[in-house]
Amino acid sequence: MSAATRRLTTAQALVRFLAAQYAERDGVRHRLITGTWGIFGHGNVAGLGQALVEYADVMPYHQGRSEQAMVHAAVGHARQLNRLRVQAVTTSIGPGATNLVTGAALATVNRLPVLLLPGDYFASHAADPLLQQLEHPVEADVSVNDALRPVSRYFDRVTRPEALVASALKAVRVLTDPAETGAVTLALPQDVQSEAHDWPEEFFADRVWHVRRPAPDPEELAEAVRAVRAAERPLIVAGGGVHHSEAEQALKALVDATGIPVASTQAGKGALRHDHPADLGGIGHTGTAVSDELARTADLVIGVGTRYSDFTTASGTLFQRPDVRFLNLNITAFDAHKLAARTLVCDARSGLTALAEALSGHRVDAAYEAEYRAGKARWEETVRAALRADDDGAVPTQTQVLGALDAVVGDEDVVINAAGSLPGDLHKLWRARSPRQYHLEYGYSCMGYEIPAALGVQQAAPDTPVWALVGDGTYLMNPTEIVTAVQENLPVKLVLVQNHGYASIGGLSESVGAERFGTDYRHRAADGSFTGAPLPVDLAANAASLGMDVLRAKTVRELREALVAARAATRPTCVYVETAPPSAALPAEAWWDVPVAEVSAREAATAARTAYERSVADRRHHL
Repeated sequence: MSAATRRLTTAQALVRFLAAQYAERDGVRHRLITGTWGIFGHGNVAGLGQALVEYADVMPYHQGRSEQAMVHAAVGHARQLNRLRVQAVTTSIGPGATNLVTGAALATVNRLPVLLLPGDYFASHAADPLLQQLEHPVEADVSVNDALRPVSRYFDRVTRPEALVASALKAVRVLTDPAETGAVTLALPQDVQSEAHDWPEEFFADRVWHVRRPAPDPEELAEAVRAVRAAERPLIVAGGGVHHSEAEQALKALVDATGIPVASTQAGKGALRHDHPADLGGIGHTGTAVSDELARTADLVIGVGTRYSDFTTASGTLFQRPDVRFLNLNITAFDAHKLAARTLVCDARSGLTALAEALSGHRVDAAYEAEYRAGKARWEETVRAALRADDDGAVPTQTQVLGALDAVVGDEDVVINAAGSLPGDLHKLWRARSPRQYHLEYGYSCMGYEIPAALGVQQAAPDTPVWALVGDGTYLMNPTEIVTAVQENLPVKLVLVQNHGYASIGGLSESVGAERFGTDYRHRAADGSFTGAPLPVDLAANAASLGMDVLRAKTVRELREALVAARAATRPTCVYVETAPPSAALPAEAWWDVPVAEVSAREAATAARTAYERSVADRRHHL
């Protein structure tokens, strides 16, 4: 007797298959693909578009305005849900597909799962070349989707209906693999999408993918325990892997038992609550003084779920003790081996739990504990001074904007940011109260991430206040998903900070001798110089024109009132504030390598090069 089959188009089969996939971890099962974002064109409207209409009862659809933004929304959604649930994104062939590349890179850099389903050329080449097809003179199987190969963790072009079975299974395997996940791309030729095939019924059966928690190797664990017990000044660097593994309580248990202090990367902030005695805040170029001071004298650095970006290591200049060694607990061997470390290749929660049990009775010296607690107390005074506004009638500085928001948010609120000058201030100053509150995308630091990511987070946590913090530069990159927020009735809160230019890059430009060139939003005179007058651009009016309720705040008092109103709002709301220059900007506590011109006729560049050479001399190769 032949096995039962179902006759569907390739696109219909894919949607039915995706709707039947589940992820399970720790005995808890979730629907894996929670919905599909889409913008339709001739490369997907007749295939996936028709399938999504036919199966709207099992696959929710979300209409986006920008292909890149749709990926950002899906990434925010996956991160909020600990990578256990995923959204798909479908686009047309051509610019719709190439617009996915930035979002795919962001997802893969941050190890966050998203399924990309771009349209592609005719597999049959019946229409050749077709509208928007990129022709290659000697490689006829190349399309613009091949640009997604280097930024995808898995890529396939499904050129025959029956090839979908193997490709779909491989795609979901990568999406649910905690060590391999990222952007997954299935390029779908438009004729294949609409072609019918007799599919085995087993393809549409519910399938559960177990998200594993690999335990540490006993020998690696024993070596790690010996290293910790021998260390006099150990320091934990908590990365995003702590959150992905839901290892926050395991980290707290280890720290409570041993007294080892914790500094956090941008992705790891919130691994400990800000008021835990051992939480030292951010580390690296945008870190706190106490974290970076301890990092310079640590004899053992214990990295947990971190990939050690240059911001974390201060471009190789932060960990300065001559005999410093590294112990890296990471689910990927690739990251665990960085900085010539001893490795503990395992799930973060499993590894931390095993380490705590094996270290029973061990605790750092009381003098070391007193030292870092005193440093934490000193830094708290710096934080309070930066966030405080003594004059309610004054125009707020950017750090005072954060202080006003800090006073309004609850423990459950989520604060999202990605690029500009805000990440530095947030990493130093934000007091994270829960594991999901601090949502910084700093692996790719992509301008335009914040607003669409807020949509994905709001979908994942419908009853949670979600804040997107955006500067004027970032806002102008990608405001279009405001319309989607209105259409989907997602009550995201946008804090739009106007400082008339690229504040972060402006400061960096000045420090490297480029004299803030090309970083201001101001009128340009006939001779090419800036007149100093701000452009007559009203970003608040723009947000209102896209459907948001807008609250304008000119003073600290008005800002506080607007933030309270925004938090209570039940529809998308923007708080617009123009900031005053900071009276005393918080300096970087560690270096960051941005190479400076070795020779120049300009005095600013020559002086910057001299400073650069002093700093780069501190770089170490840890062996």
